[in-house]
Amino acid sequence: MVPGEENQLVPKEIENAAEEPRVLCIIQDTTNSKTVNERITLNLPASTPLRKLFEDVANKVGYINGTFDLVWGNGINTADMAPLDHTSDKSLLDANFEPGKKNFLHLTDKDGEQPQILLEDSSAGDDSVHDKFIGPLQREGSVGSTSDYVSQSYSYSSILNKSETGYVGLVNQAMTCYLNSLLQTLFMTPEFRNALYKWEFEESEEDPVTSIPYQLQRLFVLLQTSKKRAIETTDVTRSFGWDSSEAWQQHDVQELCRVMFDALEQKWKQTEQADLINELYQGKLKDYVRCLECGYEGWRIDTYLDIPLVIRPYGSSQAFASVEEALHAFIQPEILDGPNQYFCERCKKKCDARKGLRFLHFPYLLTLQLKRFDFDYTTMHRIKLNDRMTFPEELDMSTFIDVEDESPQTESCTDSGAENEGSCHSDQMSNDFSNDDGVDEGICLENNSGTEKIPKPGLEKNSLIYELFSVMVHSGSAAGGHYYACIKSFSDEQWYSFNDQHVSRITQEDIKKTHGGSSGSRGYYSSAFASSTNAYMLIYRLKDPARNAKFLEVDEYPEHIKNLVQRERELEEQEKRQREIERNTCKIKLFCLHPVKQVMMENKLEVHKDKTLKEAVEMAYKMMDLEEVIPMDCCRLVKYDEFHDYLERSYEGEEDTPMGLLLGGVKSTYMFDLLLETRRPDQVFQSYKPGEVMVKVHVVDLKAESVAAPITVRAYLNETVTEFKQLISKAVHLPAETMRVVLERCYNDLRLLTVPGKTLKNEGFFRSNKVFVESSETLDYQMAFTDSHLWKLLDRHANTIRLFVLLPEQSPGSFSKRTAYQKAGGDSGNVGDDCERVKGPAGSLKSVEAILEESTEKLKSLSLQQQQEGDNGDSSKSTETSDFENIESPLNERGSSASVDNRELEQHMQTSDPENFQSEERSDSDVNNDRSTSSVDSDILSSSHSSDTLCNADNAQIPLANGLDSHSITSSRRTKANEGKKETWDTAEEDSGTDSEYDESGKSRGEIQYMYFKAEPYAADEGSGEGHKWLMVHVDKRITLATFKQHLEPFVGVLSSHFKVFRVYASNQEFESVRLNETLSSFSDDNKITIRLGRALKKGEYRVKVYQLLVNEQEPCKFLLDAVFAKGMTVRQSKEELIPQLREQCGLELSIDRFRLRKKTWKNPGTVFLDYHIYEEDINISSNWEVFLEVLDGVEKMKSMSQLAVLSRRWRPSEMKLDPFQEVVLESSSVDELRDKLYEISGIPVEDIEFAKGRGTFPCDISVLDIHQDLDWNPKVSTLNVWPLYICDDGAVIFYRDRREELMELTDEQRNELMKKESSRLQKTGHRVTYSPRKEKALKIYLDGAPNKDLTQD
Repeated sequence: MVPGEENQLVPKEIENAAEEPRVLCIIQDTTNSKTVNERITLNLPASTPLRKLFEDVANKVGYINGTFDLVWGNGINTADMAPLDHTSDKSLLDANFEPGKKNFLHLTDKDGEQPQILLEDSSAGDDSVHDKFIGPLQREGSVGSTSDYVSQSYSYSSILNKSETGYVGLVNQAMTCYLNSLLQTLFMTPEFRNALYKWEFEESEEDPVTSIPYQLQRLFVLLQTSKKRAIETTDVTRSFGWDSSEAWQQHDVQELCRVMFDALEQKWKQTEQADLINELYQGKLKDYVRCLECGYEGWRIDTYLDIPLVIRPYGSSQAFASVEEALHAFIQPEILDGPNQYFCERCKKKCDARKGLRFLHFPYLLTLQLKRFDFDYTTMHRIKLNDRMTFPEELDMSTFIDVEDESPQTESCTDSGAENEGSCHSDQMSNDFSNDDGVDEGICLENNSGTEKIPKPGLEKNSLIYELFSVMVHSGSAAGGHYYACIKSFSDEQWYSFNDQHVSRITQEDIKKTHGGSSGSRGYYSSAFASSTNAYMLIYRLKDPARNAKFLEVDEYPEHIKNLVQRERELEEQEKRQREIERNTCKIKLFCLHPVKQVMMENKLEVHKDKTLKEAVEMAYKMMDLEEVIPMDCCRLVKYDEFHDYLERSYEGEEDTPMGLLLGGVKSTYMFDLLLETRRPDQVFQSYKPGEVMVKVHVVDLKAESVAAPITVRAYLNETVTEFKQLISKAVHLPAETMRVVLERCYNDLRLLTVPGKTLKNEGFFRSNKVFVESSETLDYQMAFTDSHLWKLLDRHANTIRLFVLLPEQSPGSFSKRTAYQKAGGDSGNVGDDCERVKGPAGSLKSVEAILEESTEKLKSLSLQQQQEGDNGDSSKSTETSDFENIESPLNERGSSASVDNRELEQHMQTSDPENFQSEERSDSDVNNDRSTSSVDSDILSSSHSSDTLCNADNAQIPLANGLDSHSITSSRRTKANEGKKETWDTAEEDSGTDSEYDESGKSRGEIQYMYFKAEPYAADEGSGEGHKWLMVHVDKRITLATFKQHLEPFVGVLSSHFKVFRVYASNQEFESVRLNETLSSFSDDNKITIRLGRALKKGEYRVKVYQLLVNEQEPCKFLLDAVFAKGMTVRQSKEELIPQLREQCGLELSIDRFRLRKKTWKNPGTVFLDYHIYEEDINISSNWEVFLEVLDGVEKMKSMSQLAVLSRRWRPSEMKLDPFQEVVLESSSVDELRDKLYEISGIPVEDIEFAKGRGTFPCDISVLDIHQDLDWNPKVSTLNVWPLYICDDGAVIFYRDRREELMELTDEQRNELMKKESSRLQKTGHRVTYSPRKEKALKIYLDGAPNKDLTQD
């Protein structure tokens, strides 16, 4: 391990390891050649030449020597250091390496090019050698490691190189490890691979994409000839008819083997390989039943492709110790006696019988499946058995074939009854037994003519030695895991681990570790503590020299395979060349400001490092579609910083320079971008030199109070302020002598540049800057900057934002209701007069334009009056701060004419009148329901809609107040990037209660601010809705919400206390802004606001959502209305206020004693509120509060908080149904009292009542198929408030039943029908009943290359 401190000495034992001092070199790879950069450590003698150091580094990292540089990295700027000479014979000591200390080096690109990766070539430059190669490369002194296949680190570049074993891995698409394990096993089976190669694909008869044998052929050829470390299996799975979703489904490898063999048999019909699977993998066994009285035997012949071996017998706590023991158990017969007696055809009665299986024939390739997956009937979950089961490397099967110990008088003939008898052995068979061979059905052992002779056991006994060559291992649990294969090569008898991409050598010790189990005995649950990595499928090959095949040599390949090998080689070489091109391609962001549309376009420029700058300009020109817009000689590429909007440098005279040199080499990411700059034919490109800074200059006109669009100039950081003024003077044609220059370093940070000799760097200039200049002869020049008109104008400019306000729908019949609310709310002074004046002779509302015109004079007089009163106030700079900056981004310019009807309000003003605007406590955040307005608003609004529309905005420039142009309202890219973060500010603050920044009167403790507000009609986009009218508002964001609402009163037509402000977020969600004393600082440019009519909350009031609780309905939670509850109000008072609202809005006629209010937590009913309870004293009330309203069937039974109300529901197992809910009110938490109450409502004797607590969210729905056994019935407790019940509050659900009632017995048809009904019911209610793992998708291979479109079948 390398010590953490740079100058720490190397341990003494290292120094003394040799006579000469040693040098510790730590080299960090800083290139982008590999996905993961390596850090290597070398401990070399001090006399080692530099040349040898480079060689050692190249070997360690895997680069070609001479394609990289080494530079010092001991805290020194590597850009200023010359690289070490890789050809030098100078010793490390002479090259200033320090013995006994750590010497840090950086491995960097050489001449702007990435290092070349050293590719392993198994052919060693000779293709003929590669052609002859089958199997692994020989490696001297190779010793298998037990951990080689457990954990290996690799990068993307490493999978491009073939494994040192010589074998190629398979890429795991997602969860296809089971497929990879089987494919590698088939590939390493000589008989299967050779037979597959002999099959020839006819392209005229089938599409190669959907041909499973052809895609397997291609895959095997690639596994044998590819130089990659791993190859993809997507072509094979595509031939199965699988889509990408199948890659995320893990299946059983034995199931895949059976399904794939079935598919191959179907594809190989009428070919030479038609019977290949049966010849290699199929065996035969006899399923028999023998009468123990007369010896009569009925039997049938079945075939199998694999033998399933039980790990642990059913009901036993002891697992079989070995495969041999499990095989003996497999053929062990069972006695049918008692109620299981067998009806003998010869005896014509039920007799005791023996039933079992006998092996008649073993296949050439014997497949054993260890049944490690089981079902635990205690937990009702699938489990994996990790018990130890050994298996030999050589297995003698002669002891298991046709073992008979019956008397010689045995007879045998067809007995259909025997076939229909259940057998635990036959149920274990993993495949559906084939009945295709009619001769096997009912074959007699007697010498009857015309029957097939069964081979005698002795004929096979001498040649049934099998050798193990594949172990498919599963690591994990029954819920999921990982497969890999351990396979023995028949070429060199060496074992290898094929673990997806990784192929490594292993030993016999590694195979033994897959036996499973653990040391010691832990009883029944021993497998739970065992290793989860163990063998799942074993494949043996019969040892028969006459049949044992070797892999085909190259000269033995069929002609079509030779052609296929050549095609795949060419494709791989082409892919390699393409990768090489990719490695040498520079990929960088490209921007271009369209010369006509004036829109910034973005793309990615991909250019080869050897292409010149001139060629790159041509590529960018075509990429941006400028051919018909501007000549190509009017375009050039410049270095650009998109984040700071800064042009770093131009490339004059470098048109023929390769892009690799200009960009600093091929890199995965660049710290800069490119801009395709354009000019008019009469213009000349400006030269941008490194070290220059870009300055956007805004000219300020104090008389017109306007800020002009920016002009860009470039300057050097070492220029003085005086020189900078001269530069600006030439650009904007203003005298430098009287020029004032103000630098905006960040948001709300304005600095007047007053020291003539100070450099721009010392003034705080950076890459991209914004300054405001003004040159006039006014007295404002002599005032202190923070008191000057210039500062006020710039301060207003920096804090003004543009908002779009959606006004409520105007309707002729709604005004009378609004005025009624205004009168009820008290006199509002002048603003109220404005509202009264809106009504015209016909009683209809005037347009927004009329309001603008009529209210202008009055508001101006109010402005002047307040301005005079505030002249002595402090107009210093705001202490308000913000978390973000405004970096100017000019908006689309409009015309220059101004509208005289626009309302302009510029004044010194305080926050709102505390009498009219109390501090609002909470927000109603859940406004996104089906109703466009809350129910509180519904008695204000009319159902009719106004057909009035706002006038269309013309294209003239819309000036801001006192001449501020629209482009002066700026928004930065950084502000937009942080918009999502800022949007959460409102709701978080609103939920935090009253704000201590404001006193009880609602006035801000900050200083009086210089505020600005201006509103004008705005034509919104189409589709905003008929009757909707928009305002475009420019407002100082330091204004409070109360003041903002005051300014909106003339446009809304009601007092500010009778409308609500909702902020619209990017997802079109709306949240109410209720904290009147907060400013608009959380808003940003172009935010949208919706105004809705309705009474705003006063101090101490809360908006409450009322839901009706319907315990016996399918949807027990129904929204009714929004109500307002106040602090100090009793529950009965709130009920009295709800009665008329329920009648008018919901059509519910209720008396005050026939309904109750209760706590609502999500969908769960909780504490019942008693009439005398007081909000905020007895009941905690909060923002976004929700309550249940429950209609009572009779008189309220809940009189005291000591009582407990639970909801009971009877389960009737004999009818498989649940009764409706009934409420039970208990005086205490006693279980005995609960039983007594249940007896009163059900009539079930107390001693026969069993109950259980419901699970999950109300109504605790559960399937009637599961309720009888899934719930914890009859817990041994005496009170309800202890474990496992914990019933301490009202609203708990109790299921109960009569223990004498037996569960209905269902037929399969009834159960399936009930299952469908319950599934449909529970899906509608949205309840997840019991534990249910992800449904396993059936494994299918589609022979036509595509799944059946009939979705009704799984």
